Amino acid sequence: MQHSQLSTAHQQELLDHYHDRFNRPEFIHDDPIGLVHAFDDPRDREIVGFWIATLAWGRRATIIDKGQQLIEAMGGQPYRFIMEQGHCPVTVARVLGDWKHRTFTLIDTHYFVQWLRWYYTHHTSLEDAFARHLNPGDRTIEPALRGFHELFFSLPDAPNRTRKHVATPARKSRCKRLCMFLRWMVRQDERGVDFGQWTRIRPDQLCMPLDVHVERVGRSLGLLTRKQCDWLAVEELTDNLKQFDAVDPTRYDFALFGMGVEGVLVPDVSSGG
Repeated sequence: MQHSQLSTAHQQELLDHYHDRFNRPEFIHDDPIGLVHAFDDPRDREIVGFWIATLAWGRRATIIDKGQQLIEAMGGQPYRFIMEQGHCPVTVARVLGDWKHRTFTLIDTHYFVQWLRWYYTHHTSLEDAFARHLNPGDRTIEPALRGFHELFFSLPDAPNRTRKHVATPARKSRCKRLCMFLRWMVRQDERGVDFGQWTRIRPDQLCMPLDVHVERVGRSLGLLTRKQCDWLAVEELTDNLKQFDAVDPTRYDFALFGMGVEGVLVPDVSSGG
């Protein structure tokens, strides 16, 4: 794809325009984050957000449908289900055994429930699982993602097959789904889309969720040049977006993703088409 020759000022104009268009509550219904908005308890939001973000590959409609099935199977109270029934594998199999999403099967479900129950027995918020690995001087959330991965698979019977569902920069993964989940939990503005319920991770430490839409538009705008779609590409794109907003660069996820979904062609937009 040929890179855009737009000026920096025109790039920012485009990004701000589409951010304002897509960072709106009316788009929540058609996005997986809408499932998280159904809950008031921060623990339910964390559990549903983490789990739904983990499932976020494929068609959005399918992700939302499968997420809703999972929530309903847990009686609409994920935290309560995990803490009160998650100790019994037989119960988990009976209640959630028929539920799966692509390669995420009952083995993975068992471990997610087991780990979440173990974690919430000792902690009140999933925030600490990430924030404990960060220092104030850390430029990005990379240490948090690495540390969380190690913590998540620290239980003695962690299945190897589940590792493919929780990424880490240590394997050069772009960690799209975890970056998206952290955006949901950390970012806070007046738009009412992201939750901003975590305060120990700064918005300027967040990194862009790099999916196919964000990648395509980022390249067309000249904001992403690295050929491999890996963690270094995530850092490159995020760093380039910081020239437009150094405090909250991932707000442009709304712009790049929205432009990609709608098939906006940067040359047409730049010429007023």
